[in-house]
Amino acid sequence: MKFILSFFVWIFFVGTIQAQEIQILEQESKEPIAGISIYNASRTKSTISDFDGKAVLDNFSDFETIYFEDLLHLKIESNKSKIIENNHIVLLEAKIEGLDEVVISASKFEQSKRDIPQKIISIDAKKIQLINPQTSADLLESSGNVYIQKSQLGGGSPMIRGFSTNRLLITVDGVRMNNAIFRSGNLQNVISIDPFTIQNTEITLGAGSVVYGSDAIGGVMSFYTKKPQLSYSNKTYFKANAIARYASANEEKTGHLDLNFGLKKWAFLSSVSYSNFNDLRMGSHGPEDYLRPEYVVSNNGVDEIVANSNPKIQVPTGFSQINLLQKVRFEPQENLSFDLGLYYSTTSDYSRYDRLIRYRGDELRSAEWYYGPQEWFMGNIQMTKIRSNSNLYDKIQTTLAYQNFKESRNDRSYQSNLKDIREEAVDAFSFNADFEKLLSAKTELFYGVEYVYNKVKSRGEILNIETNETEPTVSRYPNGSNWQSVAAYTSVKFKPSEKFILQSGLRYNYIFMHADFSENNLYLNLPYNETNLNFGALTGSAGISWIPNNIIQWKFNLSTAFRAPNIDDIGKVFDSEPGSVVVPNPDLKAEYAYGGELGLTLNFNNILVVDLATYYTYLDQALVRKDYSLNGETEIIYDGELSNVQAIQNASDARIYGFEAGIHLNFSKQFKLTSQYNVTGGKEEYENGSEIPVRHVSPNFGNTHFIWQKNKFLVDAFAEYNNELSFYQLAPSEQDKDYMYALDENGNPYAPSWYTLNLRTQYQITKSATITASLENITDQRYKTYSSGIASPGRNFIVSLMYSL
Repeated sequence: MKFILSFFVWIFFVGTIQAQEIQILEQESKEPIAGISIYNASRTKSTISDFDGKAVLDNFSDFETIYFEDLLHLKIESNKSKIIENNHIVLLEAKIEGLDEVVISASKFEQSKRDIPQKIISIDAKKIQLINPQTSADLLESSGNVYIQKSQLGGGSPMIRGFSTNRLLITVDGVRMNNAIFRSGNLQNVISIDPFTIQNTEITLGAGSVVYGSDAIGGVMSFYTKKPQLSYSNKTYFKANAIARYASANEEKTGHLDLNFGLKKWAFLSSVSYSNFNDLRMGSHGPEDYLRPEYVVSNNGVDEIVANSNPKIQVPTGFSQINLLQKVRFEPQENLSFDLGLYYSTTSDYSRYDRLIRYRGDELRSAEWYYGPQEWFMGNIQMTKIRSNSNLYDKIQTTLAYQNFKESRNDRSYQSNLKDIREEAVDAFSFNADFEKLLSAKTELFYGVEYVYNKVKSRGEILNIETNETEPTVSRYPNGSNWQSVAAYTSVKFKPSEKFILQSGLRYNYIFMHADFSENNLYLNLPYNETNLNFGALTGSAGISWIPNNIIQWKFNLSTAFRAPNIDDIGKVFDSEPGSVVVPNPDLKAEYAYGGELGLTLNFNNILVVDLATYYTYLDQALVRKDYSLNGETEIIYDGELSNVQAIQNASDARIYGFEAGIHLNFSKQFKLTSQYNVTGGKEEYENGSEIPVRHVSPNFGNTHFIWQKNKFLVDAFAEYNNELSFYQLAPSEQDKDYMYALDENGNPYAPSWYTLNLRTQYQITKSATITASLENITDQRYKTYSSGIASPGRNFIVSLMYSL
């Protein structure tokens, strides 16, 4: 009898517990939503939904009003009885994209985007899955606010508001990727970041030097990778994702697998991605100047120029890439966590295509010009503590990181026996400590310290391909040089009401670097053997966000930013263009930017949202490449060729300005339109009063999307478009690169306008399987993005299948 009674009590108990459990789903996609705050009116009772969107409401009474809220969905209220009647399901409607998202990059701690006076673009994992980018450079381009230049298929150099390369900052999980050899020429380091592992990407448009220091002049691209998920119970939480993808334009074959094991206090995330790309096919309709009529092949050491059987195939451009990620999370208590991250990426050798299409007379100039594997390793450990009782902070986050970068350049002239090989490596150490303190109900303080140390290794050699013998030659950088930065910053957010927010901040950086030129002086005969640079830099910002009513939001921001010279600036030796060589210059100072930005958002009942922004930046003492003399000589022999001498110099000022407009129109819950358009202009002014166009000011560009989504099916029909840059709108350095551009009626290089029409679809086949298919550049246009050596893909069919457990 006791057994029977106990059995019925157990059945009743289990049934009661199950009756209290609910699941929170997104209204359109029916996907579970984690992290929803659930509370009563007095906030005396509360809980949070888990990773499966589930929560237990046993603390709430049947008819008590319960609120469900987070920053990405509309707040609703209900009670337990109604929810049980609805099969224990709570449906939340997503807010309009981008209006009130949580962002981290503005202060390194979570804030509502509404509170931040700068414009920040956010792309989450769900959007990334739909965009289906081949590289993280393609992911940035999809934002509609970032312009991407490519010198080769294994490339992708972002341009933001007229700035690029080492005037933009890249961070991965809060660690700066920029190192001492980030150059002013186009960079492809962003492709080392695996888009399959990204949980969220935040693009800060405009200066970010107060929080991030040197290089953050034009913008900050912050990549946050996925975190291991704990189970918070004695039951193991397991999740796996497998993805396969194919693209027709370059015959891409990609595979990805990630596994998550979550325990009560420990969690582990492992990820691997592999991609193989063949030579890229350009479109059929466009300038014939972009075609590849011939290329060089080498047989038994003999070079020969052969006709290309299909001039639309850009030979050679193929390469492969592998990305590995391992993360470990330990959460000993609710407010304390430790995160370990190990990241590794490497490519195969890949050709620098824009160097292979140059001619010397009637013959191709180079037999070989390729980068060796681009390798990147990072290990970081991060400690985060929240809800602290300390008088100094409420939240603290410390990050200790080590990175290693390796790259090389290999080139050989047509029918030459000598191959020039230059290899570089950088060891980069960094430490950050960031703090948040709520001083009052209206005032919040952010502050932190940072230390960065970079050590550069560089060597050069000449290989005789006939005898296989090598001899040393001038290296690209002074071997053993180092670059260091020490900084402290503070920022205050004052929010007297929900309608008005003021944020201001200051940062002081002290930079010191050392370069030893004695090894390269065996070949260059520089008038100095070493250089030491030491200087401080003070930057600041102040901005307001004003929301006078439910329709209007104004944002206004003033800021200063700086870029300190690095080892690439003071010590590089390389052939910048045919017939020119850049040599070291130890007499450099930091360049400073002074800018202002005004933004206006109009929100008409979440049906129509218009987002406008205008900005102006003055760049003082800009570091630019300019003619130079070495020991009184304006020409020297470099790699066997008489070359014009150039060097990086503080030789100009620049004025850059622009306008951005975006709209988001909801025709219905299922059908919407989004569009973005960007206008940028700028001039560089030299000491003699002459003015030239700024090299990295992109053409006007934009996109328009029509998106329809219902239940498990989504369709995105979109166009991308780009204005022309005439010959006279090109910077002089670009005018000299006629091999990269189309030719106008006068035979001068210019960048033609272009457009593409595209269709993207996504269908959730089952709860576990999702297929994404795209047809890009439907009309098979032949085009190049501005300043790119390689033509963009022609008509391209992309299909991927994702399976999740």
